[in-house]
Amino acid sequence: MSKFAYTFSNLCGAVYSQGNIIFTNDGNSVLSPVGNRVSQFDLKNNKSCTFPFENRQNIYRFAVSPDGLLMISVDEEGRGLLVNMYRKVVLHSINFKKPVYDIKFSPNGKYFAVTSGRSVKVWNSPGHSKTFNPFSLYHEYPGQYDDTLCIDWSDDSNFFSVGSRDSSCRVFSLHRIGGFHYVTLAAHRSAVMACFFALQSLNVYTVSKDGALVVWEASISLDQMQEHIQSAEQRRRRRREGEEPRGEVAQNRGAGEKGLDVDESSEEEGEDQSIIAMEMDAVVTKESSDDSEEEEASEELRASNVCIWTKKDKHIFPQEYSRITCATMHKPSHLLVVGFSSGIFALYEVPAFVPIHTLSISQQRVTSVAINPTGDWLAFGCSSLGQLLVWEWHSESYVLKQQGHHYAMNVLTFGPDGTVIATGGDDCKVKLWNTSTGFCYVTFNEHTAAVSGLVFSNNGKVVFSSSHDGTVRAYDMHKYRNFRTFVSPRPVQFSCVALDPSGEVVCAGSHDTYEVFVWSVQTGRLLELLTGHEGPVSCVAFSPSKALLVSGSWDNTVRLWDVFEHKGAPETLTHSSNVLTLAFRPDGVELAVATLDGQILFWDVNRVLQTGSIEGKHDLQLGRRVGDKVTAQRLAEAAAHFTSLCYTADGRAILAGGRSKFVCIYNVEHQILLKKFQITRNRSLDGIERILNSSRMTEAGPLELLSEDEDISDREDIRLPGVRKGDMSTRQKRLEICVKCVQFSPTGRMWATVCTEGLLVYSLDAGVTFDPFDLSMEVTRDNVLSTLREKHYSAALGMSFRLNEKDLIVSVMESIPTADVELIVQNLPLSLVERFLSVLAERVESSPHLQFYLHWCVSLLKYHTTHLRERSSSIAASIRDLQKSIVQKQTDLGRICDGNSYKLQYVLSLTKQREAIAIMEPQTASEARDNGSVSVA
Repeated sequence: MSKFAYTFSNLCGAVYSQGNIIFTNDGNSVLSPVGNRVSQFDLKNNKSCTFPFENRQNIYRFAVSPDGLLMISVDEEGRGLLVNMYRKVVLHSINFKKPVYDIKFSPNGKYFAVTSGRSVKVWNSPGHSKTFNPFSLYHEYPGQYDDTLCIDWSDDSNFFSVGSRDSSCRVFSLHRIGGFHYVTLAAHRSAVMACFFALQSLNVYTVSKDGALVVWEASISLDQMQEHIQSAEQRRRRRREGEEPRGEVAQNRGAGEKGLDVDESSEEEGEDQSIIAMEMDAVVTKESSDDSEEEEASEELRASNVCIWTKKDKHIFPQEYSRITCATMHKPSHLLVVGFSSGIFALYEVPAFVPIHTLSISQQRVTSVAINPTGDWLAFGCSSLGQLLVWEWHSESYVLKQQGHHYAMNVLTFGPDGTVIATGGDDCKVKLWNTSTGFCYVTFNEHTAAVSGLVFSNNGKVVFSSSHDGTVRAYDMHKYRNFRTFVSPRPVQFSCVALDPSGEVVCAGSHDTYEVFVWSVQTGRLLELLTGHEGPVSCVAFSPSKALLVSGSWDNTVRLWDVFEHKGAPETLTHSSNVLTLAFRPDGVELAVATLDGQILFWDVNRVLQTGSIEGKHDLQLGRRVGDKVTAQRLAEAAAHFTSLCYTADGRAILAGGRSKFVCIYNVEHQILLKKFQITRNRSLDGIERILNSSRMTEAGPLELLSEDEDISDREDIRLPGVRKGDMSTRQKRLEICVKCVQFSPTGRMWATVCTEGLLVYSLDAGVTFDPFDLSMEVTRDNVLSTLREKHYSAALGMSFRLNEKDLIVSVMESIPTADVELIVQNLPLSLVERFLSVLAERVESSPHLQFYLHWCVSLLKYHTTHLRERSSSIAASIRDLQKSIVQKQTDLGRICDGNSYKLQYVLSLTKQREAIAIMEPQTASEARDNGSVSVA
């Protein structure tokens, strides 16, 4: 079973779904929620990876601790996961029991605040409190009249501001502070989408949905507030110790011009627990009034609170007919970034409200915005398009621009070397993905309808695609262009495509005319039209070993065509149900066919004889939709089937996927199930659960399809056909989990599937592992560094590999002198050679010390060639990675050297030209003088 020990490796087909976007603390990576997972995009090394954990539903908000070690991700229902960022593993789970609109860690990392309905809950951060439960509630702060939407902390972590849907913003103190009550800042007419504290200040900026920015100025500075807090703590401490009587505290009432003394009402209670006085809801606005009673009330209010916020300025963003959907602020540089529903973002300097930059990045609304710690890069997410952008606003250029398929993905195919995956979807696009980086680097958009089939040529230079627009297109993989288009004599819809092993003939099956079209790749001419099917052609394939074309149809038959020699009538294989897909074994002798009744049938092509069958209907374990009133068992009997098949490289097993959350691997010889992979656990999709909760079914339908708390202005409804203006009803839909296509990589080290979630890649290559068998009490990080300082390089390198910490291994390797590399590699234990090879492959690709690591590679291959040859099957992936890294570096350096040589040739030619001009100038001058003297004579 270790042969099929594939684990989730990456999610490539989608880059952003919904929720907030976060930059890592170093500013080199972006964290983006993709469904119920989180993807990390390394902008410096141009790589992406997806964390292996899954939330219960789609992630709506997540936050990273200031030290970058912990992450809390919360789904749509309010269920959260505590994740170790370094190991990428789940530590604990929690249910907040309400939808969470925002979550923020305090700057000191000791607390995190979570919006919870009409209140805010502050929790102790895991690891900062001595409790058995990692999540311990510190305090709950009520007071809002509607849902809370946004949170921001002050720099000293003593105050936090909360924006609400009730058009107000409230400022709370984390701990009990004498003389301070929570303050309500009310000057907006719509929901407050974002609120921010200024850097090292208590001034507050609030941004509302209708496009208003209000600047609130605090009556005291942050330093004064900290002094007040310290003096209050000292008084409380002295009072507990009996050094200061209570009467002396009462004498300080009213002292200080700005009310910086302790509030006696809170001090006399003598409670040490952290509470917030909620008796006074201080709504503070700086509005002029001639009424004397209001002035007296304002004076009393100022005397009763330590800090008063007054409205200093109010600005309106000049974006008509659009609303603010997201905002963020870079406090050190006073930059405010605002995203609008029209797809425009604006960059302003506050508090002066000076416009710096405005750009339209999409036709849809900007869902989320983030800014890196240096303030140079801006990240934007658009949920309706699945788009993720990183913009460098100084140079006005894109750092990252990625977008998945707008609609569902239908097909995929691997390149011959396994480094490229081509995908096609309902958005009429063909995309190429790099399996090592996870990025899409080419998009072809020549099709005008959904892409239904893809196939690579054997040399990997051409990829063919079929579409419902009635065309088959060939794309050049070097120039990335559509160099040939194959069309039919009359309009048809192509459902599949196949290429013969020689690459000379391409075939496509049609949905509506029940025919198979055959073209010449060289000339583009239609060679033959194969007729005989009585239903839509669902699949076509060429035999890998001989000139044989096989086509499957909904007429319950599979036909075998001799395309080149035309010997007699085609053979027909009859089935009991509609044929959905088929696949040849790599040797071309056996054919696997999947039918609508959930069976996989195996045929001997040479003898035209059925050799076996697999009943896979019950292995799929079909789930129920939220509106289904039929049990999962009865639903599976009627609708469970496979939609894609693929043999392993040795032909002993077959990979099958269909209308289910499972992908199955079967043994062909014994027709038994070897392993099942559950590709997702996302309950936001239909078909995941086999048993539904009847309590969530109401007279109006399932609760999952109702949106009681959703803002009507933000809702994106689906218009009924014929409705041109307005919306005649409100509808929601849930996507159903379905596996459209599965494919094995030619190397056999990975397989990929196209499903509702996107493009999922499963691999045998292990990532970061922890091997405790070779550890001892002496193998610690400090001992490794001390051994390295003593110049015991071999021992330090061996201990670092036993700890298996990547940064420690790299530090030890780069500390070893170049002259000692060959000796150390020669004495390297054989048990570490394979792991050492994988480290070298990664460092050659990412490190700037290219010559240093190439010296390591030469030494390793020089002294351990025999061992590597014996273990070639197990280290094939590492060898390929090393080869790809070296070839990529060679290509990059070749381009640089070619550019430099051209520049040097230009400089040399320019120098020679100037020297020639300098030599010619005296001769020209002498000739001119001679001509002048002759003319005078």
